[in-house]
Amino acid sequence: MTHMVKQERRRAALYGWMLLSPALVLFTTFVFAPTVATLWQSLFSAGTRRRPPAFVGLDNYADLIADPVFWRVVGNNLLYTGIAVPASIALALGMALWANARIPARAFVRVAYFTPAMLPMIAAANLWLFFYTPGFGPLAALGLGSVNWLGQPETALWAVTVVAVWKEAGFFMVFYLAALQTIPPDLREAAQIEGAGRWTYTRRVVLPLLMPTTLFVLVNALINSVRLIDQLFILTKGGPDNASKLILYWMWELAFSYFDAPRAAAMTVLVLMVLCLVAVVQFTLIDRRAHYR
Repeated sequence: MTHMVKQERRRAALYGWMLLSPALVLFTTFVFAPTVATLWQSLFSAGTRRRPPAFVGLDNYADLIADPVFWRVVGNNLLYTGIAVPASIALALGMALWANARIPARAFVRVAYFTPAMLPMIAAANLWLFFYTPGFGPLAALGLGSVNWLGQPETALWAVTVVAVWKEAGFFMVFYLAALQTIPPDLREAAQIEGAGRWTYTRRVVLPLLMPTTLFVLVNALINSVRLIDQLFILTKGGPDNASKLILYWMWELAFSYFDAPRAAAMTVLVLMVLCLVAVVQFTLIDRRAHYR
């Protein structure tokens, strides 16, 4: 009897590993192996034909921390994240609440809100490049066309942030809209019977029920804030004077413009460490509150 139980457990374990094997192969090939390779590369110097790469330990990390451009890029990314993430989430929630209400042409409103998310980032960036061109486009009609939004250090990062919020809010709206449609209408009727107004119902019932969706959107928004690169190629190329340069663009620049792949690998490792720390905080503290544990 004991032998049969052990045999059944082995079969169940083997069956489980067979089910996990496709995911493990994909993760090992495209996640784990590149991560280990990047970590290993960050410990060597940039080699040439005459001088092969040499082991330098943590020197690449020390060089990054001593580089003023590093702190400028990190500051830009923190500012961009602090503005773009809450702005896109708040705008997405507002659009979802509006698109879920009983309004005329509701289908048209939903399509209009989601249209920016369907545009390729390069196309959206070129569209906004026309808007930001001094003397042309809708901004000129509003009396703002004389400002070189992308050519001034004071406004370049803000201009890039506006494009990102405009692009992502419609995408995040879809998740909120789907979550709103899962809320039972009985809750609204019960709130009306109790005399709760629209704002009270939204604040005390709708928003708490949307917390799991907000956590999901927050995770995606934070990831997007680190991997922004497409529109920088079109709009600013990180300028002027590194005013709009973000982390991923600088890593690309280190690897393919300056041919310093080890420093780019070191920067990648630092970013992965920060993202892992943020993920731990999100899924240990925020996730419990979001799911009422």
